[in-house]
Amino acid sequence: MSGRANILLMTGSALAGSLLACLPAQAQQPRSGLRTGTPNYIAQTPPPPDPALAPASADPLAIRDPAALVQGQASAISSRQPPRASEPVQAPALRGVTQRQFRPPPPTVATMPPPPPAAPPPPRRRAANAEDPWEPLGLRVGSVTLKPAITTSLGFDTNPQRSATPGAKGSAFSRYEGELAVQSDWNAHELTGRLRGGYSNFFRNHEASRPDAQGNLDLRLDATRDTRILLESRLNLDTQRPGSPDLTANVQGRPQVWQYGGSAGVTHDFNRLQLTLRGSVDRSDYEDARLSNGAVLSQKDRNMVDYGLRLRAAYEITPGIKPFVQAEIDRRDFDEKIDSGGYMRSSDGVTAKLGSTFEISRQLTGEISGGYQNRRYEDTRLKDLRGFVGDASILWSPTPLTTVTLRGTAELGDTTIAGSSGTTVRRATLEVAHALRRNLIVTGFTNFSRTEYDGQGLREDYMNVGARLEYKLTRTFAIRASFTHERLNSTAPGADYTANVSQVGLRVQF
Repeated sequence: MSGRANILLMTGSALAGSLLACLPAQAQQPRSGLRTGTPNYIAQTPPPPDPALAPASADPLAIRDPAALVQGQASAISSRQPPRASEPVQAPALRGVTQRQFRPPPPTVATMPPPPPAAPPPPRRRAANAEDPWEPLGLRVGSVTLKPAITTSLGFDTNPQRSATPGAKGSAFSRYEGELAVQSDWNAHELTGRLRGGYSNFFRNHEASRPDAQGNLDLRLDATRDTRILLESRLNLDTQRPGSPDLTANVQGRPQVWQYGGSAGVTHDFNRLQLTLRGSVDRSDYEDARLSNGAVLSQKDRNMVDYGLRLRAAYEITPGIKPFVQAEIDRRDFDEKIDSGGYMRSSDGVTAKLGSTFEISRQLTGEISGGYQNRRYEDTRLKDLRGFVGDASILWSPTPLTTVTLRGTAELGDTTIAGSSGTTVRRATLEVAHALRRNLIVTGFTNFSRTEYDGQGLREDYMNVGARLEYKLTRTFAIRASFTHERLNSTAPGADYTANVSQVGLRVQF
């Protein structure tokens, strides 16, 4: 030891001796169980060897078991181990490491698991009556729903023949109308259609009694995910008024005009680009007119067939806006090569249009297009008929109870007036329907059209305005009433007329 350590040790021994000398004799007697002297682990004196702990190698005891240096020494501290001292420290919620050995083994799979249940079929289109409790349920025929309806009405017309004669006599009339709507409910493909036919019987003027009809039936076949086949058919029945410029003599009654046809096309989608090729055939048949002297005026020279081929390319800019460009060629062949005026009326037409379909929101949808058409006639005495052509159909629902419909058409037609190449027709229709209640609907409408006869300076302006009321008693029965005011202004002398028509009836629908 160093000198400083020896000095400190001698000083401590002297102080300890002085203290012991001062203590009483009783205090100097050692107590049983208490340690005297310097502990061995402080004096660095090794304890006596224990035969049970004899080293198995030549390594020092401190390296093998450092705790053995202090074990077995007399101490005031109890030498007994604390309770659970030999147990490992373990959290109360900690599971034992051997718990997995007691888990049951997984079951052995002897067979394959059952296949998952088949996916449910896609939901079918909800019927209209699911949203409107007043709509008819329809008749179910397989997967096609038919909605027939019959309407009988009584009314009064102030000018049944639409005659320009002052003081024309009015007549009461009865009207019978039938209607059939068709709607398929298929997972693929679609069949839709509507057919309406009616007859007006005038009590005091039987010559004015006339039929009318309109109908269409469309079939869409989904050949692939991107290819669809479109099949269409259409029908229209109308009558001619006695003062029409194409009727050159005083006729009796209302000669009928039948227009019917069909078309077939295919549509294919190339991502956002859609191409549609469509061919059509339309037929027009004119009934012979009966003159006041009993003679018959033939109109077979007006019967003709219209063949058309149309190509449309549309590109979807957004899900609601799809502009398109359309080109069309058509051929009009008349049954008689030369008409009653000595002209060859067969012609070829070329049409180009630009337009777009749109759905700006759920409240505003439609289609609008415009373009130019040129029609060339076989007869060189008839100059080419050129002009603007277009179509518009806009549906606006500003509120859930109000619907505004706007339609417009511009087209070039045919005529038999000598020296005139054809007609230019412009039509516009506005209709506003409002539901005062779910089963009480009021509709106001107006219609305007202008027909100009090329090369003749002849023009006719037609206008009507009116209102309709429909009160649905149940899903099956409804009461309908209407009033219409009609007016025609013509540059031809003695051709103007006015008429007021009012009627009320009962509609039965299924």
